Amino acid sequence: MRKTVTSMLAGIGLVLACGTSVYAQDKELTIFWAEWDPANYLQELVNLYEAESGVKITVETTPWPDFQTKAFTEFNAKGSAYDMVVGDSQWIGAASEAGHYVDLTDFFNEHNLKEVMAPATVKYYAEYPSNSGKYWSIPAEGDAVGWSYRKDWFEDPKEMEAFKAKYGYDLGVPKDWKQLRDIAEFFHRPDEKRYGVAIYTDNSYDALVMGVENAIFSFGGELGDYATYKVDGIINSEQNVKALEAYKELYSFTPPGWAKAFFIEDNQAITENLAAMSMNYFAFFPALINEASNPNAKVTGFFANPPGPNGDQFAALGGQGISVISYSQNQEEAMKFLEWFIKDETQKKWAELGGYTASAKVLESPEFQNATPYNKAFYETMFKVKDFWATPEYAELLIQMNQRVYPYITGGQGTAKEVLDALAADWNATFKKYNRVK
Repeated sequence: MRKTVTSMLAGIGLVLACGTSVYAQDKELTIFWAEWDPANYLQELVNLYEAESGVKITVETTPWPDFQTKAFTEFNAKGSAYDMVVGDSQWIGAASEAGHYVDLTDFFNEHNLKEVMAPATVKYYAEYPSNSGKYWSIPAEGDAVGWSYRKDWFEDPKEMEAFKAKYGYDLGVPKDWKQLRDIAEFFHRPDEKRYGVAIYTDNSYDALVMGVENAIFSFGGELGDYATYKVDGIINSEQNVKALEAYKELYSFTPPGWAKAFFIEDNQAITENLAAMSMNYFAFFPALINEASNPNAKVTGFFANPPGPNGDQFAALGGQGISVISYSQNQEEAMKFLEWFIKDETQKKWAELGGYTASAKVLESPEFQNATPYNKAFYETMFKVKDFWATPEYAELLIQMNQRVYPYITGGQGTAKEVLDALAADWNATFKKYNRVK
């Protein structure tokens, strides 16, 4: 289907090329992003813009591990190598306070993007500081954490009968975190080399923290007050204690050696018959519906992060917004491109090519929700996402959370309350160091 859409769009591009203005043929723009499939889809999209406008756009990429370092090295040198960047949501504070990003507030208000884009994506991809009404990015690649599962295991009549006999309700897509826990326990059978669940545990960047966030937010908790930097009583709240305990319990149902798992391993849990359910970013689900990369593609299903015990339902945000670099020599042309990028028809094409649009109108359309087995879950999730701190010191906060949470989750050290009390003290000290609080 993707080939068909691509061919169709290429045809549109050829027609548009016939009308290209001569004046714009020498204009070029460079967008910097990480090296992954969505960047390839974006290159296909901007090729259509070149055909229409005559402005050539190159999507320059670098491997994910180098992305942040390479981007901020160029920003700090005030270099003009890139005109735009599709930067991580956590960068907004650091990049805006340092003057690396162009203020897009007027553009945002002129085009009513608070309404055009899914509200949660505006809050976390674009606005900084929190609730300030200042915008620095346009939501570009929406993403969040969802779940895949083995439909053939869930729909096996013997498994269904045994599950109902043990738990008293029908086996199916979990309706809340308690059912998620029960199903993980039910399928956890080390003697059969079959395990209950695959979750994020890698503590080298944001994997484990993102994983834990899915529990915290759905248990009704928060990481802190992003406007006042208050964390006491919030990061170590009763809801967060229960959420951390729940995540630790899920870890006990993971395959052996699962203490450094991220997106590659969590997809392997499905493709290699290891686990009944697996957590992952939606951006990595295309590989699970491809029979070339997943022999279980036909029996793999998907669902959104389920609600917690009180009905709260949220998921950890991934994805990125696109920003104009303040050192670009081509800011006017970059703004013209953004005007094209936010159009409904462009966002529809972006989704058809494989990009995860944040356009509320496209997300809500039946055409989008029925395009893949996971798009409906993606739609449901993108209106219920929350993110980590986006302040310039987010990297320190991330390291501190990893250092406190990882030994508890994977090693059973301390209690959830002790871990979160210590984390609250860490974050308070950090915010005082940077004069966020007195």
